[in-house]
Amino acid sequence: MDESRARRVVDALRERGVPAHVAQPRAGVSQFGIRVVVPGDREALWDTDGTAGLEATVMANGMLVGFVPHIEGSEHFTEEQVIDAIARTDYDQPVARQRSAAPPPAPALPREGGFFRRFMEGFRE
Repeated sequence: MDESRARRVVDALRERGVPAHVAQPRAGVSQFGIRVVVPGDREALWDTDGTAGLEATVMANGMLVGFVPHIEGSEHFTEEQVIDAIARTDYDQPVARQRSAAPPPAPALPREGGFFRRFMEGFRE
């Protein structure tokens, strides 16, 4: 996932109250992803491995504690479908599953980046 798409997905998730962040690539890797903070001091790392489909690993204190298996057909998802899939994920089991419907939106969270982001985007917003 490229950086601009990751930012758009994160912004949309945060508007729904999902505590999402852009996952920065590791050294030598140009692949961005989405980090979602989930209950129990865990975080889900979505699409940081460069594969075409949508899947995630669930980490706690740097250790793998669960995962979201590849979502069938996700290699052809639009951004809105990606946002919906991430918002509908239930992380309560080690192998996460998709809920039939997204939970009701929580209060919106502020956009990330503050002044620096506005500076980089030319103060358009």
